[in-house]
Amino acid sequence: MPVTQEQFERFVQERKYLQNVSHRTIEIYRNSWRHWEKFGPDPVAFVAGMRNRGKSPIGCNIHIRAMNAFFRWCGEKSIPKLKADDKIPPTFALPDIEKLLRFRPEKRQNRTHLLTLLLLDTGLRISEALSLKLCDVDYDNMLLSVRGKGGKNRLVPFSLELRRRLWKQSTRQPYELLFCSRTGNALQHRNVLRSVKNLCVSAGIKPPSRLLHSFRHTFAVNYLRNGGSVFHLQKVLGHSSLEMSRRYANLLTEDLQQMQQRVSLLNRMR
Repeated sequence: MPVTQEQFERFVQERKYLQNVSHRTIEIYRNSWRHWEKFGPDPVAFVAGMRNRGKSPIGCNIHIRAMNAFFRWCGEKSIPKLKADDKIPPTFALPDIEKLLRFRPEKRQNRTHLLTLLLLDTGLRISEALSLKLCDVDYDNMLLSVRGKGGKNRLVPFSLELRRRLWKQSTRQPYELLFCSRTGNALQHRNVLRSVKNLCVSAGIKPPSRLLHSFRHTFAVNYLRNGGSVFHLQKVLGHSSLEMSRRYANLLTEDLQQMQQRVSLLNRMR
């Protein structure tokens, strides 16, 4: 595909300034372009180069999607995505959630504990939670004003229990951000990940894979299990398409086991 660095830079500038995509998305575009320059200049070489370096089909698809956005902008043909295993997202087991709710953290862990409860109660992305300001919390209507991907804002409801805990935190917070360092600066992702891991260990919980995002998965799965609709889930999570939310509707093993006992012909005719 005859694409140039100059075209790519123009594409990135349009996405950044005209479509207001996130800094993280721009990083993915640039990283994908580096892969294209290294393994291209055709789709087969591009994908084969990534696979030979040990990248999984899911990892390859991230870069394929990014390059396809660029190719569509250029009027070029898209690269077919790789078939990937439809894995069940990592979640917290109910006993672990109970441990986390009942856990009494040390003073230095109070902020991290509140952050984990907020993630479980609202399903926010970690980036969205860390960007929350005190003025984004509507205590009267129990709503969070959230800045999501692509600069899209949405209102996310939260529970009475979380309101009580957030109010207690806000009365002690002299800075603009709801979750920040002792000097009021934004928290770094890697530091938050380390703190949450330590909190889980202190609470007697084995951290699941993709720890920070697993709170979002846990929220979504339990939302559907307890009668929430996929349409409402899409709005709460801030998904751009319904297909993203439908992924959470894949039943886990224990759900299938329970359903089998209810629908089994042998059980009903016993």
